Amino acid sequence: MERAIYIVVPLIAGWLLDRVFGDPAGLPHPVVWFGKLISSGEKTLNKGAHLVLKGAILAISLVLLTFFFTYCLLSLLGRFSIVLSTIIIFFSLSGKTLVDEVKAVFVSTSKSVEKGRAQVARIVGRDTSNLSEQQIRKAALETLAENLSDGVIAPLFWYLILGASGMIAYKMVNTLDSMIGYKTKRYILFGRFAAKMDDVANYIPARLTALLMIIVSGNFKALLFVKKYGHCHTSPNSGYPESALAAILSCRFGGPNYYSGELVNKPYIGESEKIFDDRDLFKAISINRRAEVLMILIVAVIHLILIKNYYV
Repeated sequence: MERAIYIVVPLIAGWLLDRVFGDPAGLPHPVVWFGKLISSGEKTLNKGAHLVLKGAILAISLVLLTFFFTYCLLSLLGRFSIVLSTIIIFFSLSGKTLVDEVKAVFVSTSKSVEKGRAQVARIVGRDTSNLSEQQIRKAALETLAENLSDGVIAPLFWYLILGASGMIAYKMVNTLDSMIGYKTKRYILFGRFAAKMDDVANYIPARLTALLMIIVSGNFKALLFVKKYGHCHTSPNSGYPESALAAILSCRFGGPNYYSGELVNKPYIGESEKIFDDRDLFKAISINRRAEVLMILIVAVIHLILIKNYYV
């Protein structure tokens, strides 16, 4: 029972803190520190020859450093580790912030296209200056699905596998990819390993996210849709949660978009064009929140079963 307190209680407490507060402005966030470490390492190593190797060394070193530093700190804290675990889980989840940002896109777009473009630019990488109202809403819903995996399900998955240390190490993997995992002239070699590492870390969570979304929606025909369209994305993972939401909303995601002024012809996910409105937003948010709750329950129950059977 004592072991359950140190595993399940921080899980529930950290998740509830995220549901209430999201990412509070003004508080120091681990991702900011990760960013500084990555930026410093990139400036030092991303020059000269052997850039792929140097990028791999940086990525592996930072992930291992994050994991073992956290593991050792939790071990040293003893019974007080429950507090640190709760804080790690709180900062590693971004469910409320994601929902709030997507809501803000729909609200801003209802006021004017210009405000919608400015708001959606906060959460997407594509060029937003020429997006229509519907393209803005579509981009927000795509991000809602994709980041349910990256920002909620994947961290919880790695908490299940490797505890709080694994959860925060995953956040380092994700931050590395978001900073240097681009196919630009500067990062195509140096960031190659970081991008591949992120693909591997998200392989199971992305597919699990799609399954959870389908389960909570009750639309099991969506499994066939995901099987058909899940791979229709430039990312090996993002297409799975996006195709699940597209099936649930009976819409089409994907298609060509501009990135840094360059047209990228992404495949379409689905066939039916749809005019998005607030009903789609509320339905998508409901799916996200229920999938999140289901994942929390799965992680908690699996840990309790393991504790009961192997730590008596």
